[in-house]
Amino acid sequence: MTRAAYPLKLPHSIKEAARRLAREDGVSLNQWIAVAVAEKVGTIDTAADFLRRRAGYARPGDLLPFLRGAPDAPPEEGDQVKGR
Repeated sequence: MTRAAYPLKLPHSIKEAARRLAREDGVSLNQWIAVAVAEKVGTIDTAADFLRRRAGYARPGDLLPFLRGAPDAPPEEGDQVKGR
């Protein structure tokens, strides 16, 4: 495995929390951060692939039955479109 150095600047509180968790896991802070980043990358890649596959089957008309079933009511507080 090739490795690349990357200077990482973290807020002190985050670094201390990561250091504590790494110590609890019995690994170095560097290893703990590398695994955390790998997990996040894997999660996002997996979600993006899933959504891309699902979107491939979608047709605009498929949404109409759901829209027809929606209540004719004003949006809830905080859900308004600005400027309208």
